[in-house]
Amino acid sequence: MSPDRVRKNAFAMPLTSPAFPIGPYRFFDREFLIITYRTDPDRLREVVPEPLQINEPLVHYEFIRMRDSTGFGDYTESGQVIPVTFEGKPGGYTLAMYLDDHPPIAGGRELWGFPKKLAFPKLETHLDTLMGTLDYGSMRVATGTMGYKHKDLDIVEQSNRLAAPNYLLKIIPHVDGSPRICELVRYYLTDIVMKGAWTGPAALQLTPHALAPVADLPVLEIVEARHLIADLTLGLGEVVHDYLAR
Repeated sequence: MSPDRVRKNAFAMPLTSPAFPIGPYRFFDREFLIITYRTDPDRLREVVPEPLQINEPLVHYEFIRMRDSTGFGDYTESGQVIPVTFEGKPGGYTLAMYLDDHPPIAGGRELWGFPKKLAFPKLETHLDTLMGTLDYGSMRVATGTMGYKHKDLDIVEQSNRLAAPNYLLKIIPHVDGSPRICELVRYYLTDIVMKGAWTGPAALQLTPHALAPVADLPVLEIVEARHLIADLTLGLGEVVHDYLAR
């Protein structure tokens, strides 16, 4: 294979059979359980990289069911997103996400810099309860519950909240193990069609685990819970800060 062909086809690995296709990446009936809680502010500051800033010690714990996503298939993910500001504008910083499908793990890490790891999350309805769980190996590390559709939320407001900027720390090492890419990336969810939004009473339990440290940001108080269903597009990103720039 000539160098020109290599460059032309160099989108993802393996070169001759990429782990994920070229976008756009559209999601249909994407379902969210988002439980917002108050946590220890000192621990929160330890995990949020500057120049992102924290206004309140809050964490969004998310369970997301993706039944139909172009290129990535049918999967579920779970993890923590921290409300932040960048240059005075609010957004969310993704600390870690755990999911059960290889293409979005590979694509998420290589394209955007999503901090994704293999695990076994679920989001299901049990009688009158919406329940999200996260197992890392055979151990349960997160359980979130919410009363099923107790109260409607404003569709426009929830759509606007999903449309806010999101931030990721993209890290790709050099072949000698030193950092080759270390960037703060911003991306947006676009073309959002909100199909439903609800709230209700909620609870969240996090269990300490060495390799899935969701409990390092302890739950001190439940602030809010949201159940959302939407169609949306995961937009590609832009670099807003280069940590290796001199």
